[in-house]
Amino acid sequence: MDIIFLRELKVDMLIGVYEWEKRVPQTLQIDLEIALPSSRACETDDINDALDYSEIVRHIQTVLTSRHFNLLEALAEHISRIILDDFKAPWVKVSVAKLQAIRGSKMVGICVERGSR
Repeated sequence: MDIIFLRELKVDMLIGVYEWEKRVPQTLQIDLEIALPSSRACETDDINDALDYSEIVRHIQTVLTSRHFNLLEALAEHISRIILDDFKAPWVKVSVAKLQAIRGSKMVGICVERGSR
């Protein structure tokens, strides 16, 4: 299985259950591992046979800046559905973390895996 990955994508968005979190954007860090539908791009060297990670990032950023999520869990699930449904990946691992949300901790977050490996 061929997997593309994206590390430490930073996105500012509204997320959280507290009233201040619904008004003040927070910086999240997103890490993705995405299984390719096929290994054809390795043979053809053609972007049309690959997943365009810039398109994936653009799509995720558009969705995340246009709505509010209460929980990181729901956000991670939403991102995984985008990758599986819109980009036809067979498997995805999504990690989402709030940076410096807990005093003394660099980040707190969740990791979900969806699809078949």
